[in-house]
Amino acid sequence: MTQVAQTDPIIDNADTSNLFGPGFVHAEDDAERKVDFKIIASLFGGMFLIAAVISNWVMDTPEQGGILAIFAAFLLGLPIVIDAIKGLGQGARSSHMEELIALAIIASFASQQYLECGAVAFFMLISSFVEDRAAVGARKTIESLIRITPTRAFKLTEQGEVPIDAKDLRPGDVVVVRPGDNIPGDGVIKTGSSTIDQAHITGESVPVEKTVGDEVFSGTINESGRIEVEITRAGKDSTLGQVQQLILQAAETRPAVVRILERYAAYYTPTVLMIAFIVYVFTQDLNKCISLLLIACPCAIILSGPTAMVAALSAAARLGVMIKSVTDLEVGRRVTAIVLDKTGTLTVGKLSVTRMKPAEGIDGADLLQICASLEESSKHPVARAINDVARKANVQLLPVSNFQEVAGRGVSGTVDGQHILVGREKWLREQDVDMTGVEIDEDEGLSLLFVARNGKALGWLGLADTARRGSAGAMEDLAELGVQRRVMITGDLWSPARRIAADMNITDFEAEALPGHKLEMVKLLKEKGHTVAVVGDGVNDGPALAAGDISIAMGAAGSDVAIHSASIALMNNNLNRIAFLIRLSRATTGVIRQNLIGVIVYIFFMLVLLSLGWVTPLIAAMCHGASSIIVVFNSARLIREGEDVTDTEIEHDHERSATQAAAARLETVAMSSAT
Repeated sequence: MTQVAQTDPIIDNADTSNLFGPGFVHAEDDAERKVDFKIIASLFGGMFLIAAVISNWVMDTPEQGGILAIFAAFLLGLPIVIDAIKGLGQGARSSHMEELIALAIIASFASQQYLECGAVAFFMLISSFVEDRAAVGARKTIESLIRITPTRAFKLTEQGEVPIDAKDLRPGDVVVVRPGDNIPGDGVIKTGSSTIDQAHITGESVPVEKTVGDEVFSGTINESGRIEVEITRAGKDSTLGQVQQLILQAAETRPAVVRILERYAAYYTPTVLMIAFIVYVFTQDLNKCISLLLIACPCAIILSGPTAMVAALSAAARLGVMIKSVTDLEVGRRVTAIVLDKTGTLTVGKLSVTRMKPAEGIDGADLLQICASLEESSKHPVARAINDVARKANVQLLPVSNFQEVAGRGVSGTVDGQHILVGREKWLREQDVDMTGVEIDEDEGLSLLFVARNGKALGWLGLADTARRGSAGAMEDLAELGVQRRVMITGDLWSPARRIAADMNITDFEAEALPGHKLEMVKLLKEKGHTVAVVGDGVNDGPALAAGDISIAMGAAGSDVAIHSASIALMNNNLNRIAFLIRLSRATTGVIRQNLIGVIVYIFFMLVLLSLGWVTPLIAAMCHGASSIIVVFNSARLIREGEDVTDTEIEHDHERSATQAAAARLETVAMSSAT
């Protein structure tokens, strides 16, 4: 039985109506209902208008034509006047610019130009209808990304599978997810394996293989096998719930051009009315005043910024790039320097123990046992790598007391009554550890972790990390985009850092750095005039992320810290999204400029034609509608941005790196030693 995805109650009450910013009356709460009303009014009013034209010009019955024209003008003009009244009722939230159209309609009707009034209103309604459909369509493009969680789940209980509301799931619950079902919450697969489509969350176009122990996210689609998932987070706390809030939060922010328009909007309408009054005083031509009102109503200007931003946010969300504010998107185009962490950003962040060198007289199994016992209490990636090897080698861990972790240095504690240190060579020497008998062989690309017992070195373990697929190409793309400084900062040793920097087209790098060094580098680059983007995993990068002009968290899917610590969250680990973000920022700015310049040129051109007597209210209405439609469709081009961006992080099952192979060999040796 396939479960049908329904609207997530998380967003049932979310306000997604104002995605185009204040003053954009075509996207208010009742947008779709208003469109239906306009369609009905346009159909009946259009029929009366056509009948009036036929009656006047074909059947030569002007009296009947006049009556039909009155009905046409009333039906077609009423929706426009109602919209204008609603705009007045919004107070400061409305730009009060569309009221100019309503005044033109009322003026035509009052002057008994019913046929002209109906024709003007008809073309205005048609253009408004097209704008509404574009607005609703753009809004639905975003809403489709957030309305993907099923409302039902099948929870495993002692009585079997019990259907419950997804919002009632709690951490620890186990749910059954069949092929075709949406996963109702974040969790870990307990039994089964399947192919999961994560496109809505991470933007990855190719489904990912998942098995026991792998993390899955709310809103993703189980494509093949039956799996049982232990829920870790549900509802608003899930990754999808947080993504929903990010999208809505970004949609509510306003681009700079909108903020500027709002500043001067209160003066615009009175100024235009004053000019129209002056024109009437000098010309006594009401049609010119009506045409002026239609030309001067800058609906296209109002649409220029918000429509482009909504299209850009939609394109970004499709690729798993979650932007919290359009201000951050605007800053992206000016980035000239980028600061990146190495582990987990430029590399996959999954260290593997590839070599082990015990000191003379020390057994390799004892070295691994002591090191793994102490590292068991640490959450550092190095500790996880060591414990993975120990677990696969069936090493029995020893009890630890007095555990302490020194950031960027190492760990210490008491194991079996003896004082143990595990960390960098420099730190151990600072602790007066005797390194005699330890053969230090710093292979290029290996990070060495030394182990000491009671002040005497026992040997070292060598770890390696592999470069993230596509990282080098992503750095080259950034160079082509004018990002002059590409800085890598890592707490790792100089040897592996140098290798990664050479492979990644990095301009500057710093190794053996403490957490505060990254913040100092960001400040230094900003002092030199650079616009700095900081990229990290969000865990230990808080101060540096906050100091950057824009901050980007990698691999934010499933990480509360990463989602909330940066201004932009990449739900996947594809570094090519950063170059895409800069290109999107520049393309969005370019489209907004095109819209504004085009509309300004159009207004001045139409005013010149009006002064020459070549513009009638009907022509002004047609041109007004055409300009707004052109702006909407020009902005809609941004939705297709990033269609050529590929997923460089997709791993294939048959591929195995040299580092993984070396780790496998070491596990075999360790297991032999342990037995």
